[in-house]
Amino acid sequence: MTARKILTVFGTRPEAIKLFPLIHALDADDRFDSRVCVSGQHRGMLDQVLEIAGIRPDHDLDLMRPDQTLDALTAALLTGIGKVLDEERPDWVVVQGDTATAMAGALAAYYRKIPVAHVEAGLRSGNIHHPWPEEVNRKIVGSFAALHLAPTETAAEALRRENVDPATIYVTGNTVIDALHWVTAKVAREPALASGLAHLEARFAGKRIIGMTSHRRENFGEGMEAIAEAVTRLAARADVAVIFPVHLNPNVRAVMNARLPDLDNIALIEPLDYPHFARLLDISTLMLTDSGGVQEEAPALGKPVLVMRETTERPEGVEAGTAKLVGTDADRIVAQATRLLDDPEAYAAMARAHNPFGDGRAVERIVELLAR
Repeated sequence: MTARKILTVFGTRPEAIKLFPLIHALDADDRFDSRVCVSGQHRGMLDQVLEIAGIRPDHDLDLMRPDQTLDALTAALLTGIGKVLDEERPDWVVVQGDTATAMAGALAAYYRKIPVAHVEAGLRSGNIHHPWPEEVNRKIVGSFAALHLAPTETAAEALRRENVDPATIYVTGNTVIDALHWVTAKVAREPALASGLAHLEARFAGKRIIGMTSHRRENFGEGMEAIAEAVTRLAARADVAVIFPVHLNPNVRAVMNARLPDLDNIALIEPLDYPHFARLLDISTLMLTDSGGVQEEAPALGKPVLVMRETTERPEGVEAGTAKLVGTDADRIVAQATRLLDDPEAYAAMARAHNPFGDGRAVERIVELLAR
Protein backbone atom coordinates (compact mmCIF):
# COMPACT_ATOMS: atom_id res chain seq x y z
CA MET A 1 0.00 0.00 0.00
CA THR A 2 1.33 3.45 -0.91
CA ALA A 3 2.13 5.60 2.10
CA ARG A 4 -0.15 8.58 2.57
CA LYS A 5 1.82 11.82 2.17
CA ILE A 6 1.19 14.31 4.96
CA LEU A 7 2.58 17.85 4.79
CA THR A 8 2.61 19.54 8.20
CA VAL A 9 2.83 23.33 7.98
CA PHE A 10 3.70 25.62 10.89
CA GLY A 11 5.79 28.65 11.73
CA THR A 12 5.57 29.73 15.36
CA ARG A 13 6.94 28.39 18.61
CA PRO A 14 3.52 27.35 20.00
CA GLU A 15 2.68 25.58 16.74
CA ALA A 16 5.99 23.73 16.84
CA ILE A 17 5.40 22.62 20.42
CA LYS A 18 1.92 21.34 19.65
CA LEU A 19 2.90 19.61 16.41
CA PHE A 20 6.27 17.99 17.11
CA PRO A 21 4.73 14.98 18.91
CA LEU A 22 2.49 14.42 15.88
CA ILE A 23 5.45 14.71 13.48
CA HIS A 24 7.37 12.18 15.56
CA ALA A 25 4.43 9.77 15.37
CA LEU A 26 3.96 10.22 11.62
CA ASP A 27 7.69 9.69 11.01
CA ALA A 28 7.57 6.43 12.96
CA ASP A 29 4.51 5.06 11.14
CA ASP A 30 5.00 3.24 7.80
CA ARG A 31 1.50 4.25 6.73
CA PHE A 32 2.71 7.81 6.19
CA ASP A 33 5.24 9.75 4.17
CA SER A 34 5.70 12.74 6.48
CA ARG A 35 6.99 16.09 5.21
CA VAL A 36 7.42 19.33 7.13
CA CYS A 37 7.22 22.94 5.97
CA VAL A 38 8.04 25.81 8.32
CA SER A 39 7.42 29.47 7.57
CA GLY A 40 9.81 30.90 10.17
CA GLN A 41 7.10 33.16 11.60
CA HIS A 42 8.87 32.98 15.00
CA ARG A 43 12.42 32.49 13.76
CA GLY A 44 14.59 32.19 16.86
CA MET A 45 11.94 30.71 19.16
CA LEU A 46 10.84 28.27 16.47
CA ASP A 47 14.39 27.02 15.90
CA GLN A 48 14.79 26.29 19.62
CA VAL A 49 11.84 23.90 19.55
CA LEU A 50 12.95 22.27 16.31
CA GLU A 51 16.37 21.59 17.83
CA ILE A 52 15.06 20.17 21.10
CA ALA A 53 12.51 18.00 19.31
CA GLY A 54 14.92 16.85 16.61
CA ILE A 55 12.75 18.09 13.73
CA ARG A 56 14.49 18.87 10.42
CA PRO A 57 12.08 20.68 8.08
CA ASP A 58 11.97 19.64 4.45
CA HIS A 59 11.07 23.23 3.53
CA ASP A 60 12.00 26.41 5.43
CA LEU A 61 10.49 29.55 3.93
CA ASP A 62 12.11 32.00 6.42
CA LEU A 63 9.55 34.65 5.55
CA MET A 64 9.65 37.06 8.49
CA ARG A 65 10.98 40.57 7.95
CA PRO A 66 11.33 43.48 10.42
CA ASP A 67 8.09 45.42 10.96
CA GLN A 68 6.28 43.25 8.41
CA THR A 69 2.57 44.00 8.09
CA LEU A 70 0.00 41.25 8.46
CA ASP A 71 -1.14 41.59 4.87
CA ALA A 72 2.43 41.41 3.54
CA LEU A 73 3.11 38.38 5.71
CA THR A 74 -0.10 36.69 4.61
CA ALA A 75 0.66 37.27 0.94
CA ALA A 76 4.17 35.84 1.32
CA LEU A 77 2.85 32.85 3.24
CA LEU A 78 0.14 32.09 0.70
CA THR A 79 2.48 32.12 -2.29
CA GLY A 80 5.41 30.52 -0.49
CA ILE A 81 3.40 27.60 0.89
CA GLY A 82 1.63 27.30 -2.45
CA LYS A 83 4.94 26.59 -4.17
CA VAL A 84 5.73 23.89 -1.63
CA LEU A 85 2.33 22.28 -2.18
CA ASP A 86 2.89 22.25 -5.95
CA GLU A 87 6.23 20.50 -5.39
CA GLU A 88 5.11 17.99 -2.76
CA ARG A 89 1.52 17.31 -3.89
CA PRO A 90 0.52 15.88 -0.50
CA ASP A 91 -2.59 13.84 0.24
CA TRP A 92 -3.28 15.92 3.37
CA VAL A 93 -2.11 19.22 4.81
CA VAL A 94 -2.00 19.52 8.61
CA VAL A 95 -2.12 22.92 10.30
CA GLN A 96 -2.50 23.84 13.96
CA GLY A 97 -4.30 26.62 15.71
CA ASP A 98 -4.78 30.20 14.73
CA THR A 99 -1.69 31.84 13.25
CA ALA A 100 -1.23 33.53 9.90
CA THR A 101 0.81 30.48 8.88
CA ALA A 102 -2.05 28.12 9.73
CA MET A 103 -4.62 30.23 7.91
CA ALA A 104 -2.51 30.81 4.79
CA GLY A 105 -1.29 27.21 4.69
CA ALA A 106 -4.83 25.90 4.89
CA LEU A 107 -6.05 28.38 2.28
CA ALA A 108 -3.26 27.46 -0.14
CA ALA A 109 -4.25 23.80 0.26
CA TYR A 110 -7.91 24.62 -0.31
CA TYR A 111 -7.05 26.42 -3.54
CA ARG A 112 -5.53 23.13 -4.73
CA LYS A 113 -8.38 20.99 -3.39
CA ILE A 114 -6.05 19.27 -0.93
CA PRO A 115 -7.88 18.25 2.26
CA VAL A 116 -6.87 20.06 5.44
CA ALA A 117 -6.68 18.58 8.94
CA HIS A 118 -7.00 21.31 11.55
CA VAL A 119 -5.36 20.44 14.88
CA GLU A 120 -6.87 22.34 17.84
CA ALA A 121 -9.99 23.22 15.87
CA GLY A 122 -13.04 24.98 17.24
CA LEU A 123 -11.57 27.44 19.74
CA ARG A 124 -13.75 30.55 19.83
CA SER A 125 -13.84 33.66 22.00
CA GLY A 126 -16.86 35.11 20.21
CA ASN A 127 -15.04 38.41 19.59
CA ILE A 128 -13.22 38.89 16.29
CA HIS A 129 -10.88 41.46 17.88
CA HIS A 130 -9.92 39.38 20.97
CA PRO A 131 -7.67 37.56 20.25
CA TRP A 132 -6.76 39.48 17.11
CA PRO A 133 -6.27 38.32 14.40
CA GLU A 134 -6.34 34.75 15.69
CA GLU A 135 -10.11 34.50 16.13
CA VAL A 136 -10.73 35.15 12.43
CA ASN A 137 -7.82 32.93 11.37
CA ARG A 138 -9.45 30.00 13.15
CA LYS A 139 -12.86 30.75 11.68
CA ILE A 140 -11.41 30.83 8.17
CA VAL A 141 -9.75 27.43 8.54
CA GLY A 142 -12.86 26.06 10.22
CA SER A 143 -15.01 27.01 7.25
CA PHE A 144 -13.42 24.49 4.88
CA ALA A 145 -11.18 22.01 6.76
CA ALA A 146 -11.95 18.39 5.96
CA LEU A 147 -10.99 17.12 9.42
CA HIS A 148 -11.61 19.16 12.57
CA LEU A 149 -9.50 17.84 15.45
CA ALA A 150 -11.10 19.54 18.43
CA PRO A 151 -9.23 19.52 21.74
CA THR A 152 -12.39 19.50 23.87
CA GLU A 153 -16.12 18.90 23.62
CA THR A 154 -16.65 22.65 24.05
CA ALA A 155 -14.58 23.31 20.93
CA ALA A 156 -16.45 20.59 19.03
CA GLU A 157 -19.78 22.12 20.00
CA ALA A 158 -18.62 25.55 18.78
CA LEU A 159 -17.98 23.99 15.35
CA ARG A 160 -21.41 22.33 15.31
CA ARG A 161 -23.03 25.70 16.05
CA GLU A 162 -21.29 27.02 12.92
CA ASN A 163 -22.92 24.20 10.90
CA VAL A 164 -19.70 22.27 10.38
CA ASP A 165 -20.52 18.71 9.32
CA PRO A 166 -20.55 16.69 12.58
CA ALA A 167 -19.05 13.71 10.73
CA THR A 168 -15.81 15.68 10.26
CA ILE A 169 -15.44 16.71 13.94
CA TYR A 170 -13.48 14.58 16.42
CA VAL A 171 -12.54 15.34 20.03
CA THR A 172 -8.90 14.30 20.44
CA GLY A 173 -7.61 16.25 23.43
CA ASN A 174 -4.89 18.86 23.06
CA THR A 175 -1.48 17.84 21.73
CA VAL A 176 0.18 20.35 24.09
CA ILE A 177 -0.34 17.83 26.89
CA ASP A 178 1.44 15.17 24.82
CA ALA A 179 4.29 17.63 24.27
CA LEU A 180 4.52 18.57 27.94
CA HIS A 181 4.70 14.91 28.97
CA TRP A 182 7.44 14.35 26.38
CA VAL A 183 9.61 17.28 27.46
CA THR A 184 9.11 16.59 31.17
CA ALA A 185 10.34 13.02 30.67
CA LYS A 186 13.27 14.26 28.57
CA VAL A 187 14.33 16.76 31.24
CA ALA A 188 14.09 14.03 33.88
CA ARG A 189 16.55 11.97 31.81
CA GLU A 190 18.75 14.97 30.94
CA PRO A 191 18.53 17.58 33.74
CA ALA A 192 21.12 19.81 32.09
CA LEU A 193 18.53 20.71 29.44
CA ALA A 194 16.73 22.91 31.98
CA SER A 195 19.58 23.94 34.28
CA GLY A 196 19.67 27.54 33.04
CA LEU A 197 17.21 28.73 35.68
CA ALA A 198 19.28 27.40 38.59
CA HIS A 199 20.76 30.83 39.40
CA LEU A 200 17.29 32.35 39.65
CA GLU A 201 16.05 29.47 41.76
CA ALA A 202 18.95 30.14 44.14
CA ARG A 203 18.42 33.93 44.06
CA PHE A 204 14.73 33.55 44.90
CA ALA A 205 15.08 30.68 47.37
CA GLY A 206 12.30 30.86 49.98
CA LYS A 207 10.08 33.07 47.83
CA ARG A 208 6.98 32.06 45.93
CA ILE A 209 7.61 32.49 42.23
CA ILE A 210 5.07 34.03 39.89
CA GLY A 211 5.81 32.94 36.33
CA MET A 212 4.74 35.39 33.67
CA THR A 213 4.30 35.72 29.92
CA SER A 214 2.75 38.55 27.93
CA HIS A 215 2.72 39.22 24.21
CA ARG A 216 -0.83 39.68 22.87
CA ARG A 217 -1.34 42.43 20.30
CA GLU A 218 -4.60 43.59 21.88
CA ASN A 219 -2.65 44.37 25.08
CA PHE A 220 -0.07 46.60 23.39
CA GLY A 221 -0.01 50.13 24.78
CA GLU A 222 -2.20 50.80 27.83
CA GLY A 223 -2.66 47.10 28.55
CA MET A 224 1.08 46.49 28.80
CA GLU A 225 1.50 49.56 31.00
CA ALA A 226 -1.17 48.26 33.38
CA ILE A 227 0.37 44.78 33.45
CA ALA A 228 3.75 46.30 34.32
CA GLU A 229 2.16 48.26 37.16
CA ALA A 230 0.51 45.12 38.53
CA VAL A 231 3.78 43.19 38.43
CA THR A 232 5.61 46.00 40.23
CA ARG A 233 3.03 45.99 43.02
CA LEU A 234 3.07 42.21 43.40
CA ALA A 235 6.88 42.09 43.49
CA ALA A 236 6.87 44.58 46.36
CA ARG A 237 5.86 41.66 48.59
CA ALA A 238 8.82 40.21 50.45
CA ASP A 239 7.59 36.65 49.90
CA VAL A 240 7.18 36.90 46.11
CA ALA A 241 9.47 36.91 43.07
CA VAL A 242 8.50 37.28 39.42
CA ILE A 243 10.29 35.50 36.57
CA PHE A 244 9.31 37.07 33.26
CA PRO A 245 10.72 35.77 29.94
CA VAL A 246 10.15 38.92 27.89
CA HIS A 247 8.80 38.42 24.38
CA LEU A 248 10.99 39.70 21.54
CA ASN A 249 8.26 42.02 20.20
CA PRO A 250 9.39 45.62 20.76
CA ASN A 251 5.87 46.58 21.84
CA VAL A 252 6.41 44.33 24.86
CA ARG A 253 10.11 44.95 25.48
CA ALA A 254 9.98 48.74 25.38
CA VAL A 255 7.34 48.89 28.10
CA MET A 256 8.77 46.21 30.37
CA ASN A 257 12.37 47.42 30.10
CA ALA A 258 11.23 50.95 30.96
CA ARG A 259 8.85 50.03 33.78
CA LEU A 260 10.52 47.01 35.40
CA PRO A 261 14.29 47.61 35.44
CA ASP A 262 16.53 46.70 38.37
CA LEU A 263 13.81 45.56 40.76
CA ASP A 264 15.12 43.06 43.28
CA ASN A 265 12.19 40.66 43.11
CA ILE A 266 11.70 40.71 39.33
CA ALA A 267 13.86 38.87 36.81
CA LEU A 268 13.40 40.01 33.21
CA ILE A 269 15.01 37.28 31.13
CA GLU A 270 15.28 36.29 27.50
CA PRO A 271 12.59 33.99 26.01
CA LEU A 272 13.03 30.43 27.21
CA ASP A 273 13.40 27.31 25.16
CA TYR A 274 10.80 24.63 25.76
CA PRO A 275 12.61 22.60 28.47
CA HIS A 276 13.33 25.74 30.46
CA PHE A 277 9.76 26.96 30.07
CA ALA A 278 8.51 23.63 31.38
CA ARG A 279 10.88 24.12 34.32
CA LEU A 280 9.47 27.62 34.93
CA LEU A 281 5.97 26.15 35.07
CA ASP A 282 7.20 23.54 37.52
CA ILE A 283 8.83 25.96 39.97
CA SER A 284 6.10 28.63 39.81
CA THR A 285 3.35 28.99 42.38
CA LEU A 286 1.03 30.55 39.80
CA MET A 287 1.16 31.91 36.27
CA LEU A 288 0.20 35.36 34.98
CA THR A 289 -0.26 35.22 31.23
CA ASP A 290 -2.10 36.43 28.16
CA SER A 291 -0.94 33.36 26.24
CA GLY A 292 -3.31 30.68 25.05
CA GLY A 293 -0.96 27.74 25.43
CA VAL A 294 -0.10 28.49 29.07
CA GLN A 295 -3.80 28.20 29.92
CA GLU A 296 -3.54 24.57 28.83
CA GLU A 297 -0.04 23.71 30.05
CA ALA A 298 -0.01 25.11 33.58
CA PRO A 299 -3.05 23.12 34.80
CA ALA A 300 -1.33 19.91 33.70
CA LEU A 301 1.23 20.68 36.44
CA GLY A 302 -1.34 21.91 38.96
CA LYS A 303 -0.54 25.61 38.58
CA PRO A 304 -3.37 28.21 38.74
CA VAL A 305 -3.51 30.60 35.79
CA LEU A 306 -4.61 34.23 35.86
CA VAL A 307 -5.40 35.21 32.28
CA MET A 308 -4.67 38.87 31.49
CA ARG A 309 -7.29 39.12 28.76
CA GLU A 310 -10.94 40.13 28.61
CA THR A 311 -11.98 37.00 26.72
CA THR A 312 -10.55 33.56 26.06
CA GLU A 313 -11.11 31.04 23.31
CA ARG A 314 -10.30 28.40 25.93
CA PRO A 315 -13.30 28.74 28.28
CA GLU A 316 -12.90 25.16 29.48
CA GLY A 317 -10.16 26.21 31.89
CA VAL A 318 -12.30 28.96 33.37
CA GLU A 319 -15.27 26.61 33.67
CA ALA A 320 -13.14 23.88 35.27
CA GLY A 321 -11.60 26.35 37.71
CA THR A 322 -7.98 26.03 36.54
CA ALA A 323 -7.94 29.57 35.07
CA LYS A 324 -9.51 32.94 35.85
CA LEU A 325 -9.94 35.90 33.51
CA VAL A 326 -8.54 39.07 35.11
CA GLY A 327 -8.14 41.39 32.11
CA THR A 328 -5.47 44.09 32.15
CA ASP A 329 -6.76 46.18 35.05
CA ALA A 330 -3.85 46.45 37.49
CA ASP A 331 -6.07 46.47 40.58
CA ARG A 332 -7.86 43.32 39.49
CA ILE A 333 -4.66 41.48 38.60
CA VAL A 334 -3.15 42.33 41.98
CA ALA A 335 -6.33 41.44 43.87
CA GLN A 336 -6.70 38.01 42.26
CA ALA A 337 -3.02 37.15 42.60
CA THR A 338 -3.06 38.27 46.24
CA ARG A 339 -6.08 36.06 46.89
CA LEU A 340 -4.24 33.01 45.58
CA LEU A 341 -1.11 33.88 47.55
CA ASP A 342 -2.92 34.54 50.84
CA ASP A 343 -5.87 32.12 50.78
CA PRO A 344 -4.76 28.46 50.81
CA GLU A 345 -8.28 27.20 50.12
CA ALA A 346 -8.66 29.44 47.06
CA TYR A 347 -5.28 28.30 45.80
CA ALA A 348 -6.02 24.61 46.36
CA ALA A 349 -9.35 24.90 44.54
CA MET A 350 -7.58 26.04 41.36
CA ALA A 351 -4.47 23.87 41.72
CA ARG A 352 -6.46 20.67 42.17
CA ALA A 353 -9.09 21.34 39.53
CA HIS A 354 -9.33 18.80 36.71
CA ASN A 355 -7.37 19.79 33.61
CA PRO A 356 -9.94 19.75 30.80
CA PHE A 357 -7.41 19.86 27.96
CA GLY A 358 -6.41 16.25 27.57
CA ASP A 359 -4.84 13.03 28.78
CA GLY A 360 -1.65 12.96 26.70
CA ARG A 361 -3.07 10.69 23.98
CA ALA A 362 -4.21 13.29 21.45
CA VAL A 363 -1.50 12.41 18.93
CA GLU A 364 -2.43 8.74 19.02
CA ARG A 365 -6.02 9.61 18.15
CA ILE A 366 -5.04 12.04 15.38
CA VAL A 367 -2.72 9.54 13.71
CA GLU A 368 -5.49 6.96 13.51
CA LEU A 369 -7.89 9.50 12.03
CA LEU A 370 -5.36 10.49 9.36
CA ALA A 371 -4.77 6.81 8.59
CA ARG A 372 -8.43 6.36 7.71
